[in-house]
Amino acid sequence: MTPLKQVGLMVLIAGLGLGGYYGWQHYTAESQAATQPNQRPEERPVQVDLATAEMRDLSTTVEAVGSTRALRSVAITPLAAGRITAMSFEAGQQVTAGTVLFRLDDDIQRADLAEAEARVTDAASRLKRAETLQKSKTVTEATVDQITAELNIARADRDRAARRLRDRTVSAPFDGIVGFTDTALGARVEVGDVVTMLDDLSQVEIEFSLPESFFARIRAGMKIVADAAAFPGRRFDGTITSIDSRIEPVSRSFAARAVIDNPDGTLPAGMFMHIEVVLESTPGLAIPEAALVVEGSRAYVFVVTVDGEAQRVEQRDVQIGRRTFGHVEIRDGLTEGDFVVTRGVQKVRSGTLIRGKVTRADGDKDATASS
Repeated sequence: MTPLKQVGLMVLIAGLGLGGYYGWQHYTAESQAATQPNQRPEERPVQVDLATAEMRDLSTTVEAVGSTRALRSVAITPLAAGRITAMSFEAGQQVTAGTVLFRLDDDIQRADLAEAEARVTDAASRLKRAETLQKSKTVTEATVDQITAELNIARADRDRAARRLRDRTVSAPFDGIVGFTDTALGARVEVGDVVTMLDDLSQVEIEFSLPESFFARIRAGMKIVADAAAFPGRRFDGTITSIDSRIEPVSRSFAARAVIDNPDGTLPAGMFMHIEVVLESTPGLAIPEAALVVEGSRAYVFVVTVDGEAQRVEQRDVQIGRRTFGHVEIRDGLTEGDFVVTRGVQKVRSGTLIRGKVTRADGDKDATASS
């Protein structure tokens, strides 16, 4: 056999071997597909949080922003000049009405009061003697009248001295929380110097502005719901107490004030808050906002479906409506009782095997969603 024929024979044998290998591979794949048509590759379920689409009272609201302020707030200032001899408060301390906050030196005022009381005592004694002598005609009525006037003057002087002494002690005018102070013990203060602040935070007031188009719909007594970045997930209920009678001509808005109960002092004065004024409340089908995926004008959710004994999710387009504090109304695309993915949305797609923990309004409960 010539070398050329030997090379040709080797190429032929190699080609036959390669073709047989690929044919065997194709046959094996077809056999496996024929014997196990429904078998899927082994999957691990994705852990997600679920929530139920359920009927809730949903509010039609108008939004605003504002800052809190104490319902009552006062600068604590002395009514007299002097040196501070005692300070009996600390910043942040809760005090009751009448609690002594600080005292000024009062030696002179005490002496003045003692002198005034002595003059009252002297005038009262002289009047008593004069009235006794008047009965025997020894003292004239004019003398008695003069001594009576002196007694009244002495009493007025005593009352003024007592008031000046009381002004050396500064007390809390109402229950509240004492603020910081830059005044030290022993410092001299003048009339009107601000030593500290006192805030009554049992309630806080919020003033906010609304567009004039809502003026006819807002009234005292309406409910508001407020939240603050410092307290994520927490809401504070309040009531509108007053509405300004004027429209601001530049912004075309009007001011309103609301009060929020704050018995534990959670909300400080000056906190920025987002406010929703509740115009009306009606029931609607709702899910947590965390379940909603929005892409442009399209909104969809992942809904739990049952595949034999397994649970999977499917992507479903929805039509949304009102939004209110963490929930969104679903007007089309879901039915009451459907389970939707709220956490782990980024890890799933249609057909993903899942295991879920159902999150409800009244708490979390480990469960596997059922259809």
